[in-house]
Amino acid sequence: MGRRAVQEAGAATELLSIKPGKIQAMNQDVHASDMFAVDRLVSEASPGDYDALILPGGATNPDHLRQDESAVSFVREFVSSGKPVGVICHGPWTLVEADVVRGRTLTSWPSVRTDIRNAGGTVVDQEVVTDQNLTSSRMPDDLPAFCARIVEQFADAPAGGGR
Repeated sequence: MGRRAVQEAGAATELLSIKPGKIQAMNQDVHASDMFAVDRLVSEASPGDYDALILPGGATNPDHLRQDESAVSFVREFVSSGKPVGVICHGPWTLVEADVVRGRTLTSWPSVRTDIRNAGGTVVDQEVVTDQNLTSSRMPDDLPAFCARIVEQFADAPAGGGR
């Protein structure tokens, strides 16, 4: 949904993954949705190639990402660059693993909030929260507000010739 929103606003996107091929999207982590072709492996990507980043929500994808050192390193470097990052639901797990939530205010799915606090972040229960370059939302019901905010945030970011 977030990717579609930025594409509809005119952004070019690439789908990065830890594995090649296609990704099975899921609704509510249990219902198969669309399939998406992977454009590039995260292990072969550089944060300098991109102007913004959207991390996946749901429970499964963030759990896999936080266990992949290439993905964690990419996220750590991306957040540290100051470029905009959008994250929803369980997505902050990857931010926690990358050790980039200390001193930051985020929101997330309720079960992730203890992890954010334990990593030094502050959690608020709001539809969408932006703290510097991080925009976070809680759940699928928040997608309209989340998408509007990341489109705005990404449009305001300086273009660096990335995607």
